[in-house]
This record gives sequence, structure tokens and C-alpha cells, in this order.
Amino acid sequence: MAARDPYQVLGVGKGVKADEIKKAFRKLAKQYHPDQNKSDPRAKEKFAEVNQAYEILGDDKKKASFDRGEIDAEGKPRGFEGFPGGGGFGGFRPGQRGFGQGGSGQHFEFEFGPGGPGSAGHRTQGGAGFDPSDIFSELFGGRAAGVGGARGRAGKGEDLQAALAVSLEEAASGAEKRVFMPNGKTLDVKIPAGIEDGKQIRLKGQGNPGPGGGPSGDALITVNIAPHALFKVEGRDLKLDLALALDQAVLGGPVEIPTLGGGRLEMNLPANTSGGRTLRLRGKGLPAAGKKPAGDLLATVKITLPETRDPELEALMKKWREKRA
Repeated sequence: MAARDPYQVLGVGKGVKADEIKKAFRKLAKQYHPDQNKSDPRAKEKFAEVNQAYEILGDDKKKASFDRGEIDAEGKPRGFEGFPGGGGFGGFRPGQRGFGQGGSGQHFEFEFGPGGPGSAGHRTQGGAGFDPSDIFSELFGGRAAGVGGARGRAGKGEDLQAALAVSLEEAASGAEKRVFMPNGKTLDVKIPAGIEDGKQIRLKGQGNPGPGGGPSGDALITVNIAPHALFKVEGRDLKLDLALALDQAVLGGPVEIPTLGGGRLEMNLPANTSGGRTLRLRGKGLPAAGKKPAGDLLATVKITLPETRDPELEALMKKWREKRA
């Protein structure tokens, strides 16, 4: 069954921006992830479909090619659908001196429709140094026997891409996750501690087999950090809103700041701390690989008032207002 339009799969329009595409993908990937839908036998299929759609729309070049009709929803070139009426393959036509005949009289003529090299009507004639089997080798992923006696050349297989959603805690401490590739293959991926959002992990030889017995391509896994209920990620820094009562902001004193691991750090808040002020805890953000320093934890003060009326507080505020007048 042919793959569905990637725009329909992700539920977005053609004019949508890249961040909206990524947002739609994350939502659906989380919804259909097989680890969270073990009782749904179709979850794996839906998850693979979402990955395939994002592979097209999440890549600017592939998205542009798809919008121009150059590739289909699976990322395959259009315009090479068969050998209609003996007229050749996608416009491939043998020359007047015969097709597949050796000798110096070989003559081949190619026509490429829209999306091929050049434009519609573009032709390339075969002559000295021209090997038409290269085209067939690329299309079929194997040998092109019978074309001027030429044999397909071994080459590297196609790389496969998939996206993997991880929690912020998993990105910080590292984890081992399972990813389902567009070709149905399941891979276990080791997530290094401190990986940043959008970084790519390459798994050598886990892509499609190479044509003509060549080496397999790679699996390219893009890691997306899922939104967190408390923290926002900015590079390696973690940001959060720190709710303080009015008396804490005015008088200052010790306050507790939550950390990613679930613990709390105590720091001394200066008196008369205004709302919007950011407190920085160095090295308490996301870890870094190697000898690079870890990110910081940035806590922005948000002053909260009582949910119910407090007569004493109101009286104090009136007195303060009169004093300022």
C-alpha cells in the first residue's frame, strides 16, 4: 500500500513552518509510541508512518522536493513507474542502432520528465565513457543486466532516518531506547548523557543494503527532547519559574530551588528581590560531554499573592501607598 501524504499524516498544511511540523511530529510520536501502546497491534505501524512523514517534512530539501512533485511520500523519485508501451523506462528509449548491443555503434538516449536532471525534454546521449547501468543500479539497488553488456556497480546503501523522543531526565543522565525504523527494523539506541535537542546519532551499517552487494547505509536517529512540566531547555541551561510569596521577596532569606533530579538546592535570597529577577545556579543544568562545563540552572522569580483576601496585608499595602504618595 502506498504511503500516505506526509502532510495528512502529521495533520499540517503546506504553508506550515518547521517548528510547527516538529511540534506535530512530537505529539504524534508520543501518542503512537509502541512502548506506550503495547495493547494496540497497529501502534508500531502508525509510529513508523509518523516517522516516515517527518523524514520528508522535517528535512528542508526533501520537503521542497516533495512539494515540487519530484519525490513521493516514501522519498522515492517520481516519473519512473515502468515500461509503458515498450517506450522505455520513464522515457528511456534505445537509440536507432539498437538497445543493448555492444560495439562502437552503441547509442543510448534518455529522456527525463519533470524532476529529472534539467527539465522535461532534457536528453543525455550515451557515448564514450557513458555507462547507463549506473542509472539502473541507482533505481533498482542492484545490477542492470543487458544494458550494453554493462554490469551494475556495488555502492553504499541508502541511509535511513528516524526521530526518537526522550524525556529531559533521559537526555541528562543517558539511557537506552528502542527506535522503530521506516523499513520496520527495530534498533536499540544508546543515548549519551547530556545530549542536546535535535542532535543526531549515527548507527553504522543499519540502513538499507547496498546495491550490487555493496555496504549497507547507516541509520540516522534524530533525538528530540520532550517538553518538561517544570523546566525549559535552552542549549545546556535549564530555566524555570520560581514562585515566591510577597514576604519572601521583600524580606529575603533562604529559599529552595528544585533541580532536575528531583532534589532541591537552598540558596540565600537577597532582600527586596523584584519579580522577573533571574537567579543563576552554575553547573546545575544539563551535563556536557568530555571536559566541557555543564550548563546552569536559571530560576526566574515570580511573586505570588494569597488566593484569599488578607486584611492585614491590605492595610499594610494602603499604608505603604500613602507613604509613597
